[in-house]
Amino acid sequence: MRKLYFILTVAILPIFSFAQFNRVTPPVAEKKSHWRVIHNDSIADPYFWMYDYFGKGPDSNLVVENLKAENNYLEKVMSNTATFQNQLFNEMKSRIKEKDEDVPVYKNGYYYYHRTEPGNQYFKYCRKKESLKAKEEILLDVDQMAIGHPYYNVTGMDVSEDNRLLAFAVDEISRLQYSIYIKDLTTGKILNDKIDGTGGDPCWANDNKTIFYTANNQLTLLSEKIKRHHLGEAQQKDVVVYDEKDNSNYISVFKSKNNRYILIKSEGTLSSEYHLIEANKSDDTFKCFQPRMKNVLYNVFCIADKFFILTNKDGASNFKLMECGLNKTLAVNWNDFIQHNENVLIENVEEFNNYIVLQEREKGYEQLVIKNLIDKSEHKVETDEDDCSLSMINSPDYNNNFFRFNYSSLKTPNTVFEYNLASHKRSILKKQEIQGGYNPAEYTTERILVTVRDGVQVPVSIIYKNGFNKNGNAPLLLYGYGSYGYSTEASFSSSRLSLLNRGFCFAIAHIRGGQEMGRKWYEDGKLLKKKNSFYDFIDCAEYLINEKYTSSTHLYAMGRSAGGLLMGAVTTMAPDLWNGIIAEVPFVDVINTMMDENIPLTTNEFDEWGNPNKKEYYDYMNSYNPYENVKAINYPNMLVSTGLYDSQVQYFEPQKWVAKLRAMKKDNHLLLLHTNMNFGHGGASGRFDYLKDVALNYTFLLTLEGINK
Repeated sequence: MRKLYFILTVAILPIFSFAQFNRVTPPVAEKKSHWRVIHNDSIADPYFWMYDYFGKGPDSNLVVENLKAENNYLEKVMSNTATFQNQLFNEMKSRIKEKDEDVPVYKNGYYYYHRTEPGNQYFKYCRKKESLKAKEEILLDVDQMAIGHPYYNVTGMDVSEDNRLLAFAVDEISRLQYSIYIKDLTTGKILNDKIDGTGGDPCWANDNKTIFYTANNQLTLLSEKIKRHHLGEAQQKDVVVYDEKDNSNYISVFKSKNNRYILIKSEGTLSSEYHLIEANKSDDTFKCFQPRMKNVLYNVFCIADKFFILTNKDGASNFKLMECGLNKTLAVNWNDFIQHNENVLIENVEEFNNYIVLQEREKGYEQLVIKNLIDKSEHKVETDEDDCSLSMINSPDYNNNFFRFNYSSLKTPNTVFEYNLASHKRSILKKQEIQGGYNPAEYTTERILVTVRDGVQVPVSIIYKNGFNKNGNAPLLLYGYGSYGYSTEASFSSSRLSLLNRGFCFAIAHIRGGQEMGRKWYEDGKLLKKKNSFYDFIDCAEYLINEKYTSSTHLYAMGRSAGGLLMGAVTTMAPDLWNGIIAEVPFVDVINTMMDENIPLTTNEFDEWGNPNKKEYYDYMNSYNPYENVKAINYPNMLVSTGLYDSQVQYFEPQKWVAKLRAMKKDNHLLLLHTNMNFGHGGASGRFDYLKDVALNYTFLLTLEGINK
């Protein structure tokens, strides 16, 4: 029966039709005269008025009216697919285990965990004293707390050393601006110590009465100061213990795993710096670990009588691990512990009393390496698949010999393993349950290398359902990101099954700008080499067409945020290559954003994209910037999404881009803009609501393929 269904599906694919989409007149955005003049270059920007947001100027009502008009247009165009969207939403939701509980974590006498209940969107955060058979104590019932809020996010939960007080942070508007609250766990009451305008990272000192936190600039949202708060005092009395002067750096505060130190981290793209005090001496002045060094990044880990430092110092582009004494922290005292390997990237370290765990990447594959600090031996953790996703789970008990990690692949649901560092034995603590049944043997995965135009080989991870024919007639969705050194992992998605089961192939292009193939992979996809990311993606797409995985009439591309910039660039550079594009919260107005230091997070990005006030970077950005490069040509079908409260890619970037595309494109293809009026960059906060956006995306793709059930 599955084989017959696939044959019938393929048979209708070439008969491309918009029959399921309603053809209605799209909204037309007003044009207003505005010119940007820089470096003797004058550029007309008729949609500049869209920057007038949140009621701060005369055009704010016009902005919202345009966004609503676009939403209404999308709803009318997609109205015939409403039943299918709902079917897809319920189908994806049905795979999620509604009554569930995560693996408990033991810390300081308590087992901590969260659980979910049928029908509820959020979590109940709980603990049990000493034994999992003990009476449950509900710390936070987020299902109740979120009532009446379109968006509600709880983060940064931290319990005081005496186990009596819980600090936590809440964002109610999806703009990454958190208020910190403190709950007395003995009485259940929320104290009066509300702290607004924070980064959501409360950190207890060991005296059970002092909290450190990151204070944000309310306009730019930059993390600028670390403050100290004493219980019972007004926020206005909080003392600044660290003031960041470099607006290209992010800052944060946290406690070392062994509870000995409070550490402040300041890091940009190119350099970092730590400050610290002993956690038992909360009123001490923070001391600089090592002043920032040009083009040197470092992270600090405290183990017994020494610090370990993960750093790229001395040209160690893939990072090495160094060590120093507790009172000799300056770089002149650092000594190599694990030397640099040009073929292996060290991404992270998890410390234990007698062991360290290294998260590494070799030949594009993730691996975990255990180092015994007593006898200096080391070994790799075995995995069942090479092309998989591995992530270390914070194991707060510094003194035990058990380490936890997540494992998944494109066809293997997430599995939580516990690994005995001494015996090298692993055990499964929990495996993601896919409700309704799922058999990974029904799917095939591949890992291929594509030689792109400059001779570099780019990895591509692929999954499809068995029976998939490489005859050029099947639909394929190609996903990419390629920025900030963020590696896109070959991990599992239960919602993706709704595409695979309907004949789609799914592929990830691990393009430059990410860090899949080492630090150089990142360096070769940023600043004045950014276009390598776009060329890699286009060349991978052309390879998949040439090898008959799909054809240009059935090829789709998708990316979000900086991956949305990728979508904008490849749409302009190779418009005939794609049948459809999904660009989620896309960063598509690069020059204007990077010129305005009042826009949230702009100054943090100069080392990633460049500063357009410098002509060299302006000219290069201008050569690829999607908004600047909209042309009077034919474009593929496009679905663009944004969030009104997005703090990372402001809503006006995709809004302006869509308006300009509407005015200039020569085709009759779909161009849709969907704005979440209550959410920001990450979309809905509930564990089911986000699937509505996924259902919209999938309906767009499947309907273009003539698939409506």
